[in-house]
Amino acid sequence: MDNPALDHWLEKFFSFLKYERNLSAKTLDNYQRQLRVITEQLDVANWSELTTHHIKSILSQARRKNLAPRSIALRLSAMRTFCQFLVAEDVLKTNPAKAVQTPKLGRPLPKHLNVDQVGQLLEIDPESVLAIRDRTMMELTYGCGLRLAELSGLNMQDIVTKGQIRVLGKGRKERVIPVGKTATTWLNKWLKVRSQMTPPAEEQALFVSMHKRRISHRQIAKRMDLWAHKQHVDQKVNPHKLRHSYATHMLESSGDLRAVQELLGHANLSTTQVYTHLDFQHLAKVYDNTHPRSRKNK
Repeated sequence: MDNPALDHWLEKFFSFLKYERNLSAKTLDNYQRQLRVITEQLDVANWSELTTHHIKSILSQARRKNLAPRSIALRLSAMRTFCQFLVAEDVLKTNPAKAVQTPKLGRPLPKHLNVDQVGQLLEIDPESVLAIRDRTMMELTYGCGLRLAELSGLNMQDIVTKGQIRVLGKGRKERVIPVGKTATTWLNKWLKVRSQMTPPAEEQALFVSMHKRRISHRQIAKRMDLWAHKQHVDQKVNPHKLRHSYATHMLESSGDLRAVQELLGHANLSTTQVYTHLDFQHLAKVYDNTHPRSRKNK
């Protein structure tokens, strides 16, 4: 049911956002949608009656409707901004939404390719020097879990021995990581044809562009997504997605979080945990089978 007293201040607020804050039409629409929903759920005659209890009740209703934490946080943010406006207009003495805690959003999990999708992506025929270079870049990214900057920053001298490369990671921390057989095979193929793109003595970068210099981050990402389209992979591909796929597949096969942490070059184990897709049932099973206080006597 419409309430002219509530609607009056809503319209004033929307005008304030549009003409004084100069918010975009999309942002303004978000505020309008959130506050209209909130107004319908409130049991107050005037905004001056609004309390922290009302705000908490609104968020509780959102949780009961299984709204995502980010959606709930957006609803609370809209209320905080509106209430601050009401304080400035002397409708409220204090902002009741400030005392309400924002829900924990958590860290979004990066998307990954499944094993079949990776296989489909990497089934590239060596029809040209560029094709060999691109497949080698992707084989190394997926085979070693390299970051984009680590891949682009590889130099010729970083090939330590057969089956190992030296990588300069975040904070200029160096690590030597193993290279699998398939990635090693393609690395050797690339080294045989690399001189067709740049004279060996002129550029130390392992991977070079058609301009005979180190390939850029943007070019690498562009080439990987181009191959995803050519190979009919049903999602976009970028270096981070291949790195995450590496981490996910390693964890699913080994379950050794600390080993994957070392391979990825993470300073903290908590960072590596973002890359896990092991469901709770799997974790519970591992716990039941391994923890001394959980194992059942047989």
